Amino acid sequence: MKRHLLLKVDLQARYGDRAVLKDVRFELEPGEALALVGTSGAGKSTIVLSLLGLLPWRGGTVKGEVLLDGLNLLTLKEREWRKRRGYRIALIPQSPMSALNPPLSLLTHFAHAWKAHNKGGQSVFKERLNTVLTEVQLPIDPEFLARRPSQISVGQAQRVLIALALLHRPAIIIADEPTSALDPVTQNQIVELLRHLTRLHGTALLYISHDLVSVVQLCDRMAVLDAGEIVETLAVKDLGLARHPMTRALLGALPVPVDVLLECQRQSGVKEFSKSA
Repeated sequence: MKRHLLLKVDLQARYGDRAVLKDVRFELEPGEALALVGTSGAGKSTIVLSLLGLLPWRGGTVKGEVLLDGLNLLTLKEREWRKRRGYRIALIPQSPMSALNPPLSLLTHFAHAWKAHNKGGQSVFKERLNTVLTEVQLPIDPEFLARRPSQISVGQAQRVLIALALLHRPAIIIADEPTSALDPVTQNQIVELLRHLTRLHGTALLYISHDLVSVVQLCDRMAVLDAGEIVETLAVKDLGLARHPMTRALLGALPVPVDVLLECQRQSGVKEFSKSA
């Protein structure tokens, strides 16, 4: 059966004379969760900026192809980017408290995001807002929506960012270290939420992280980035077969052996399926 590729990436990036990404290649199918992992400085953030057409704003240059539904996004002017950024390809940033605008109410955040891509009236907006807030397990009452970011918890702020990313039902969500600012309990809740929502809607997920425990919980495949290059890509269920030294080093930093972690996740998946059956 022929694979349907939603996203095909082949890019190089640099800041001035310094090459940061060297022929980074990966693919993403509809509904697939791909983890992009690596140590600090490996180039993960540069990939995120490149995929969203934002690298030039940081003084970088990018070449190659980012094909979304066959269209090379790197050829787009900023006006065309704005039609797709947040609509076809959305971002869940890290550090939720700094990603949200402090003076604005939560409702204003959603209203601005809605107006950027949708001409539907207030009734359509309200219905859509209630749907995404319910999906991320946040209150839908006016009192909550009138709050500012400083008046909610970090975990709630992360759920707000997820809801903003889901607002227009994008084909791809990029989650950039979405659990790095959270405590372990909230981290687990957010990972489970992302897994549920991406499977519910068939949304493709590019999960940027250095946390391999959450990668095993959430993703189908893992690509390892080292010094601006993807050095190994393999199915999460086959992590025990990893060959590259960087992959092995990352796996060696896990709190438990990878085969134990995979077995725990397999058992968890069986239980989860049994509950829903």
